[in-house]
Amino acid sequence: MRRVLLTVEYDGTAYAGWQRQINGLAVQQVLEEALSSACGHPVAVTGASRTDAGVHALDQKVHFDTDCSIPADKFPFVLNTMLPPDIRVQAGMEVSADFHARFLTSGKIYTYRIWNARHGSALRRNTHWHVPVPLEEAPVRRALETLPGRHDFAAFQAAGGTAKTTVRTLRSAELEIRGSEWILTVGGDAFLYNMVRIIAGTVAEIGLGRLEPDAFVRAFGTKDRLVLGMTAPAHGLELTKVFYPDKAFTDPAALRWHEEDTTCSD
Repeated sequence: MRRVLLTVEYDGTAYAGWQRQINGLAVQQVLEEALSSACGHPVAVTGASRTDAGVHALDQKVHFDTDCSIPADKFPFVLNTMLPPDIRVQAGMEVSADFHARFLTSGKIYTYRIWNARHGSALRRNTHWHVPVPLEEAPVRRALETLPGRHDFAAFQAAGGTAKTTVRTLRSAELEIRGSEWILTVGGDAFLYNMVRIIAGTVAEIGLGRLEPDAFVRAFGTKDRLVLGMTAPAHGLELTKVFYPDKAFTDPAALRWHEEDTTCSD
C-alpha cells in the first residue's frame, strides 16, 4: 500500500459539507466513490479540514491509501473525468505512510467574501454573503488589528465545538475592498468550530455600527460568545490554503501530532 496526497477544489453549494453524512451528500463521499471505482478497491480519504455545508475549498488536502498502479500525479486526470464539475482534483503526490493530511497541518488560510451593495449579485450568490446596508471601513480595520496573536478564542466557537483547547494563534487578519466586494482573509495555526464565520459576522456588525471596534478584545477578556456578532452564512467562506511543515514530507513520524488543534469544522 502507498499513501497519496491530493489537492482538491470544490464548490460546496450542493453538498452537506466535507464529511460523510447519513442525511446528505458530502464531498468526501463523492470523492471516495470516484477513487474506489478508479482504484478497483474501497478507498477511504482523510481531509485536512471538515468544512461545513455550503463552504467552498480552493486547497483542501486529502490523503488515502491504495495499492493500485495509477501514478500519484495522474490521479487528477483520472478523477476529473469521473467527478461532477463542482469538484476538481488539482494535484496528486505520493507521501510517506506516516503522513497525515489533518494532524500534520501547520496552518490554514480562510477567505470570507461579502457583497456590500444595495442589490445582490446573481453571479456571486453562492460565494458571497450579501449585506445590503453600507459598511464602514475604518472601524472594521481598527478591529482587525486586534485579532493577530496568540489568544484564547473561547468566545469565537459555536455550540458543538469539541476542541480540547481554545487557545489559537492568528498570524493575519486582513481586509481587501474591491468596489462592493469585501474580502476578509484570516490565517492561523488552527481554527475552532465556526470561528472564521463568527469573525466575519462580527466584522459586518462592526461595519454596521452595531458593535464597537473593541469587540474582539472584549471577547478575549470575557470569553463570552454574546460579545461578538452573528455567525455569518456558510456560503461566503472558502478554505483557501493548507500548510504543512517541510518535515511533514521528509520525516512525518518525527512530528508530534496535534489532534487537539485540528478540530476545525468551519
